[in-house]
Amino acid sequence: MAFPAPKPEGPQIPQVLLRSVDCQQGPVRAVRFNVDGNYFLSCGADKSLKLWSVKRGTLLKTYSGHGYEVLDADSSFDNSQLCSCSSDKTVILWDVASGQVTRKLRGHAGKVNCVQFNEEATVMLSGSIDGSVRCWDTRSRKQEPIQILDEARDSISSLKVAQHELITGCVDGRLRRYDLRMGQLHVDFISSPITCVCFSADGQCTLSSSLDSTLRLLDKSTGELLGEYTGHQMKGYKLDCCLSSKDTHVLSCSEDGHVYCWDLVEGSLALKLPVGKAVVQSMSFHPSECRLLTAMEGRVQLWSNQSESTEENMDTADIL
Repeated sequence: MAFPAPKPEGPQIPQVLLRSVDCQQGPVRAVRFNVDGNYFLSCGADKSLKLWSVKRGTLLKTYSGHGYEVLDADSSFDNSQLCSCSSDKTVILWDVASGQVTRKLRGHAGKVNCVQFNEEATVMLSGSIDGSVRCWDTRSRKQEPIQILDEARDSISSLKVAQHELITGCVDGRLRRYDLRMGQLHVDFISSPITCVCFSADGQCTLSSSLDSTLRLLDKSTGELLGEYTGHQMKGYKLDCCLSSKDTHVLSCSEDGHVYCWDLVEGSLALKLPVGKAVVQSMSFHPSECRLLTAMEGRVQLWSNQSESTEENMDTADIL
């Protein structure tokens, strides 16, 4: 007698709160998973950057060196270095193990909103309210950037690097995609100031959020609008958006204390995750697992699609 094959499970959405961490660094401006998802970074209004263990929720190290609140951070592919940016107009390269400042780079004329390593961590890219993206060589001792991209007409709110491509979101309502290998610039006009941009995991699409409370999914090569996602509130804050690790869902922070999650293809709202009563300012999706970090005021919350006891049982089964 043949038993019917079990139905394949649908895409999972993180909706179980595993833990909430009091970061004790004032309002958390940004929260980021590291490259393998075992650690996360929290950027504080108290000028500090903190490194945490995801599994235990414990503080591993505090990095102090900025003169004003830290707005964004990233970790290198080998977890040996961190980079961060701040309202103090600087970009800092850190040694993870020692907690020391390796380099402090000045050059932007205003606060630096976003920063990211390239894939090999040989270059840091930073976007500022001064409308420029600056590329810094991490292996050189020179204080000048190796390249300045100054096509934007307003503040750079967000940037993402993937292989040889860079996308930037700007308050002038334009999403710019730079092909760094070919030396080409492609511009998509979105009628509202952009607060966050990202690539899809397959690299074929770009997602942008803007102050008209709308997320837009565009075909990267043609600029064709593939989907619009609405329902959340984004009118006056710079809030994060992202795609799930398998490109099944689109997620956005919201000013009403929720994270909204839509089915990417259908565009329907799959989940309205109640995080708290304040603005959810930042979030980060795990690079491979169904886990989500959210930041609200001075706390970071870790969400999963199953309870911690279930996850521990699965870990034990894997070991056995």
